[in-house]
Formats: sequence, structure tokens, C-alpha cells
Amino acid sequence: MGEHSLAVEIRVGAGKGVARKLRAAGRLPAIVYGSGNDAIRVSLDPRRLDALLRSSEAGLNTLIDLEGDPSVSGKTVLVKELQTDPVEGWMLHADLYEVDPRATIEVEVPIRVLGQPVGVTLGGGILDHGLRELLIECLPRAIPDSIDVDVSALELGDSIHVRELPLPEGVVLKTDADLSVLSVVAPTVAEEETPAEGEDEGLEGEGVEGAEGEAAEGAEGEAATEGDEKKAADDGKGKSGKDRR
Repeated sequence: MGEHSLAVEIRVGAGKGVARKLRAAGRLPAIVYGSGNDAIRVSLDPRRLDALLRSSEAGLNTLIDLEGDPSVSGKTVLVKELQTDPVEGWMLHADLYEVDPRATIEVEVPIRVLGQPVGVTLGGGILDHGLRELLIECLPRAIPDSIDVDVSALELGDSIHVRELPLPEGVVLKTDADLSVLSVVAPTVAEEETPAEGEDEGLEGEGVEGAEGEAAEGAEGEAATEGDEKKAADDGKGKSGKDRR
């Protein structure tokens, strides 16, 4: 078996029950499709597929040569979609897309940043990632593992756009050329001005004391008013008694 070869077996039947039995037996249900051919249901060793994808820097863009049944043997495929368990991470199903080595295809490749911008090391800026992947078109055997971008010369306020990216021979960019890929921006820290803790306590204390003082003054004023009214009433009674006599 070659470095990127994968043995597959034809599987009979479909549905959740069949898929569960395959997984219980240590096999991964998959489907091979593309190049105008009918889809073929297969099963494969998930450990072998995982080892292939991990050993290659291309990841899901790794070209895999199928072996096994004559209906699929010799086909070259990409892992178009890989379903995994959201909790355990186990592989659940794989979609293997057959490619024609002589026809161009569109794939997404990651952007790899090289160097440290001078605007970050000396200018105190932050490297902002506008894009992390690019859509490209090329022959299957020409798919790069990544698009490398050297950002060492970027100063504060500088940007690199899609149209400025260096491309390997035979690779055509399909992503919008005007999009910003990487830029060095000034850090923005929005801090709300709040009074110091002591000032808060002083203001709160002052408010409470003021309110209590006003309430006390009000109570004293009411008490004094009631006393004056009572005294006036008593004086009136006394005067009325003297007049009657």
C-alpha cells in the first residue's frame, strides 16, 4: 500500500442500522462519488484514514488513491466531508470525492503566516486575520498545502489583500481579490471612567446622611409646629375664660 493509499470494501445496504453494525465491527461507512459516476457505498478502516490525514500537511486536501474492489480501485479521491461525533470525536461517515487528475478543481486551502510584523514588535499593533482560508482552482496534483504569507515588513496601518498574495505556478485565486487578508491595527481599549471606590462610598454616605438629616430636620420642624399650635390653642382657651368672668 502506497503512502496515501486506502483500502476500501464494497458495502451492501444503507441506513442507520447498517452503519451502526459497521462501526461496531471497527469499520467506517463511506461513499465514493464524482466524475459523473454513480455513487458507490464502501467501508474502510477509520484508523488508516485518520493516520493519512494527520501525516499530511494538506489535511482534507490530501489526495488518496483507493485500493480494493475493481469498481473503486485506482480512483483518486479527496475527503469532501468527514462527519464526527460531536462529543467523542469518533468518525461517523466519510464522503470521498473522486477527482480527475487532468481536470482543475476548486478547493479551500489555509493561509500560513510567516514572520512577525514590525508594526507589532515595535509599533505595539495587533495582527488582524481577515481571512484564514482561500478558495483556489488548480489541478489536483498541484493543490498546495497552504498559501504562505510573509508579514515581517507590515507596519502599523498596513494591510495585505488577496490580489497581493504570492501563488504557486498553476494556481488561480477564486476568492475576491479586494478582500483584506492580514492587517496590522492599533489596539483599541474602551475603558469606562468610573469613580474610585472611596469616592463612591463617600457619595453614597453623603447621600444617606443628607437624606437622614433632611428627614430629621423635617421631623423637628413638624414637632415645633405642633407645639406652637398647641400653645396657641391653650392661650386662646385662657383668654376666653377670662372674658367670661
